[in-house]
Amino acid sequence: MADEQGVPQAPRHGTPPTDPQGRRSDPSARRTGPSVLVVGAYAVDLVFRELAGPVAFGSEVWAGGLGMVPGGAFTLAMGLRRLGREVVWAADFGSDVFSREVLAAARAEGIDERGFRHHAQPVRNVTVALSGPRDRAMVAYEDPIAVRPLAELIETHRPAVVMLPYLQFGPEVSAALDVAARHGAEVFMDCQDYPGHLGMPEVAKALSRVQVFAPNEAEALRITGTDSVVAALEALADVVPVAVVKRGGDGAVAAAGGRRAERAAPPVPVVDTTGAGDCFNVGFLHERLAGGSLDACLAAGVACGAAAVTGPGSSAAPDSAGLRAWLTRLPA
Repeated sequence: MADEQGVPQAPRHGTPPTDPQGRRSDPSARRTGPSVLVVGAYAVDLVFRELAGPVAFGSEVWAGGLGMVPGGAFTLAMGLRRLGREVVWAADFGSDVFSREVLAAARAEGIDERGFRHHAQPVRNVTVALSGPRDRAMVAYEDPIAVRPLAELIETHRPAVVMLPYLQFGPEVSAALDVAARHGAEVFMDCQDYPGHLGMPEVAKALSRVQVFAPNEAEALRITGTDSVVAALEALADVVPVAVVKRGGDGAVAAAGGRRAERAAPPVPVVDTTGAGDCFNVGFLHERLAGGSLDACLAAGVACGAAAVTGPGSSAAPDSAGLRAWLTRLPA
């Protein structure tokens, strides 16, 4: 059950919530685990900044800065942990140097390791990010690894929220989202430019089982087949209880329960935009878990996203005190 702004509320009169199929969930199974289960692979981001010109085949472009920072789903787990949330991150690590770097960073942040799997072979997940002042291009490589079934992870950890960093759909995903519903867990899903659109039945089916969907502007236009942010938001709001469209330096918009909200981003010196969208998700979900309004969730998301671009990768993701400071910098 949600209030008029789409914020989850306790069921009235002790009535257990229902999943999308109308089945009653087991109240004793709800919220027995961490606040958030993040499901997704790590990445090591090699970030090239201050490019001397556009990148093209057959040419060489020098960068004025280079950083190597943990990324991928690490950003979600790290950002929520910095804000004081209980997080279990389901991730795989191998014998390679990249796995060791991210594992060390996760331990330094105090992330719960119950979701980690360790392998004797390399499990490399590397992204080269070419970062400009307003956007970035990326080239990625990932060693194949057999993933754990999403339904199994939800059954094992029974979180309040399942956080999925990219668009997922299909029979197994829909079944897993039903498991989340039976346990009273919300699902927050990003898009990350993964293929799929609302005209595909399995995409629409999966999104109808998601509580929050947060693509960026380009992804929202593509997945809805519309030509404006307003139209894309309306199309998504017909399917998802809380639809969010991230607009980078222009802030973000959201719709929930017939309400609309919009937040502008503050002007900041941009070091690197890599990880800003994930940090937005962290701020939005953190405020939602606190029971904040749709506008407050947007504000926290925009504040975290703005903070993120002031450092390489997601290294500048704020803690609770930092978030409060960034909120004061948002345009009225």
